Amino acid sequence: MSKGKTQAQGPVLVPVSADCEGWPYLPPDLLRPSRSRKVCMTCHWFRHHAGAECIPLLTCRLHHGLIAQGEHLINRCQGWTDDMARQRGWAPEAG
Repeated sequence: MSKGKTQAQGPVLVPVSADCEGWPYLPPDLLRPSRSRKVCMTCHWFRHHAGAECIPLLTCRLHHGLIAQGEHLINRCQGWTDDMARQRGWAPEAG
C-alpha cells in the first residue's frame, strides 16, 4: 500500500447486547402466568445476551424490555408467537 492511500474501514461491530442493556424491565402487569410451553423462553421475540461481567440479560424484542431472571420460564405476554425455527423446521430451504 502506498503512503498517500488509506485502507477502507470495514463495518464497526457492535455487541448485540449493547442496544438492550439500557432497556427497562418489563412491567409485571404485561406478563401473565403460563403453565404450558408458551412462555417467554419459547417465544420468537425472546433473546438472551451476555451483559456486563457476563451476567445474562433476558430480553423481549417485541416490547424492548428486560425480563427478570426466572420470569422467562413461567410467564408470557399477549404477543407470544412460536419460534420460526419450530414453525418451519431447522432448514426450510432444504425441503
